[in-house]
Amino acid sequence: MALKIKQDHGRFQNIVRGKIKQNLKKYISKGELLGKQGRDTIAIPVPSIDLPHFVYDPRDVGGTGAGDGDVGQSLDPGNIQPGHGHEAGSGAGDHSLEVDVTIEELAQMLGEALELPRIEPRGKKTVEAARTRYTGLQKVGPQGLRHFKKTFKHALRRQLVTGNYNPENPIVVPTRDDQRYRSWKIKNEPETHAVIMYMMDVSGSMGDEQKEIVRIESFWIDTWLRSQYKNIETRYIIHDATAKEVDRDTFFRTRESGGTMISSAYKLCADLIDSHYGTNEYNIYPFHFSDGDNWSADDTRLCLDILKGRLLPRVNVFCYGQVESPYGSGQFIKDLRAAFQNAVQILTSEIPNKDAICRSIRDFLSTGK
Repeated sequence: MALKIKQDHGRFQNIVRGKIKQNLKKYISKGELLGKQGRDTIAIPVPSIDLPHFVYDPRDVGGTGAGDGDVGQSLDPGNIQPGHGHEAGSGAGDHSLEVDVTIEELAQMLGEALELPRIEPRGKKTVEAARTRYTGLQKVGPQGLRHFKKTFKHALRRQLVTGNYNPENPIVVPTRDDQRYRSWKIKNEPETHAVIMYMMDVSGSMGDEQKEIVRIESFWIDTWLRSQYKNIETRYIIHDATAKEVDRDTFFRTRESGGTMISSAYKLCADLIDSHYGTNEYNIYPFHFSDGDNWSADDTRLCLDILKGRLLPRVNVFCYGQVESPYGSGQFIKDLRAAFQNAVQILTSEIPNKDAICRSIRDFLSTGK
């Protein structure tokens, strides 16, 4: 019976995950997953699934095949009395079902939905880290590494062989010889590091709607990149006429006013890379989001110089997402595309609204770099 229940539960989980995959793009566009994150899981609301069942009418009324009448008598629709509606009740209504999905499962669903290739790290894996791997079992060890399942199996096997097992009183008592402990080896393994550097324009032309688009898109970018790298860091830079590094909460909540000098963010990004991240050790992913409104053509030329001389030689790809705003000129993405027509490291995407988030994520992550 327990095995049957487990199988049924497994089939139900597959049905639920199928529903999530089917509606994943809707979840991405609407941002329904944000704010429901646990440590390693995401709570996803899915429509409740009703199984077929009988519903009994509690009213004492006749129906087809019930009550007075003669064989062959026709039913007169005009004699059917309308039912009485029910007054508002105080009970709880039907709600959607929330299912916990791990970050790894979510990343896999994202890759399948958007047909994303796995990322090939740039350069060689030159960083070595000591890894502890549990490779087998042994009869001695600390209590914290005791393998309860293996210990129980050895004790049960011993009692069955010696005839000490009583099915009427199924008590299994492990002895010292039954104890099993995990054994391990320490091995130096090559390891790939990565860093995501988010930059965002927080000038007066970037409103709450534009920042919400950036927040949703960065969540999914994080989800995918963290599934590709074991060790990943995230840095956040905001800018208007000047740039500064902030924490994640400040990044999405800050709203400034005044002009925009994009070069200030690119300078700070290049400085952080120079001071913290070696070219051979880290895979570097800068993402810049703006409405495309820059202070002047001179500052745009300075941005292009920083990209050519300091950023592109150091990064895997440089991603620029332009969020549509009624106050932004939208000129910067045109200047980028004109200056880097054949540069495979420059990836640009226009994001007019939330419905374009899926396409924008694919624009950035479909190269596999």
